[in-house]
Amino acid sequence: MQLRYNYRVYPVPEQQDALARAFGCARVVFNDGLRARQEARKAGGPYVSDGDLSKRVITEAKKTPERQWLGEVSAVVLQQALADLNGAYRNFFASITGKRKGRKVDPPRFRSRKDNRQAIRFTANARFKVLDNGRLRLPKIGDLAVRWSRALPAEPTSVTLIKDAAGRYFASFVVAAPDQPLPPAGSDVGIDLGLTHFAVLSDGSKIAAPRFLRRAARKLRRLQQDVSRKQRGSANRAKAVVKVAKAHARVADTRRDWQHKLSATIIRDNQAVYVEDLCVVGLGRTRLAKSVHDAGWSQFVRMLEYKAARAGRTFAKIDRFAPTSQTCSACGRRDGPKPLNVRSWTCRCGSTHDRDVNAAINVLAAGRAESLNACGAQVRPVRVPAQRCEAGIRPHAASFTRSVEGISAE
Repeated sequence: MQLRYNYRVYPVPEQQDALARAFGCARVVFNDGLRARQEARKAGGPYVSDGDLSKRVITEAKKTPERQWLGEVSAVVLQQALADLNGAYRNFFASITGKRKGRKVDPPRFRSRKDNRQAIRFTANARFKVLDNGRLRLPKIGDLAVRWSRALPAEPTSVTLIKDAAGRYFASFVVAAPDQPLPPAGSDVGIDLGLTHFAVLSDGSKIAAPRFLRRAARKLRRLQQDVSRKQRGSANRAKAVVKVAKAHARVADTRRDWQHKLSATIIRDNQAVYVEDLCVVGLGRTRLAKSVHDAGWSQFVRMLEYKAARAGRTFAKIDRFAPTSQTCSACGRRDGPKPLNVRSWTCRCGSTHDRDVNAAINVLAAGRAESLNACGAQVRPVRVPAQRCEAGIRPHAASFTRSVEGISAE
């Protein structure tokens, strides 16, 4: 399985200038390639192939006075910028032809130097190297100081240098890491995700929602007001924008670390994990949008999925239209829809149910039913790669046992 390991890097001012040049050159090559294909389409010509595009916007462009400064950065960075453009076009074509599932993908757009996030990628051809002293050597950039939070499990196949909106630099390594099967566990679990309680387990456990964004709302409001008071285009406004970005980055990092710890605990303690396939995009258009995005359900489910695959556990999503909150987990009778303010109800069979616990039990039952084939054998889900921020850590994340009151979403 391929994993990403993210580490903080601390370039000196000269290295920051070199990285800025590399970011700019990669952006220019991407935009030149996109412009060349758009002009060819407007002129009615054929689609510019990858090889011809590379020759035109890199090899021949370096020989012109307008683009001769492209030779100041590694050629691998420029080639990877075109690889990103080609990948964007492939995703667009697959989307409009129906080969790509999910929402429709728009055609590639021009990159801006004012984008909050800048990134370049080095592959093995660039011959980057992790030195014995712990520094990361990159061609035409130098030896970068890296804060190694943990050791790499194998030799990386590529590294991406990222500068985020808060002005922080990260090195993201792609590593082919071996699976780490865990000892068999004797229990399965169904999970009902919500807002009052972030997760309710089928064994009755309730994990309160920490609401990181809500807790930081007062500070974020004050910082955003500081930005609005500054003159547009001034240096003070740029500094205020960075402060806002740092505050948002801290919220995102803390949420991600908390979800990593919770997902690791659930995968370690259960042999099979079943969740509901929520339509987060649709819920994000309702009056609960801020709370839905603050919860980060999609990110948490992706963590469960790849950690289960790596640990040899079973993971599955049940149908989002399954009436888990309407069905009695004791007798199986469907009692009809209920408003969100109804947190408990009594079935005609005499069983009294907590709404969320009952839904989690039904999620577990539906997951077990879907994971069995006609012969009764368990079907193991397909293994998936880890998400981008798999290795991010923050040591002072909030405990997931905090109790918070609020509205629960189905």
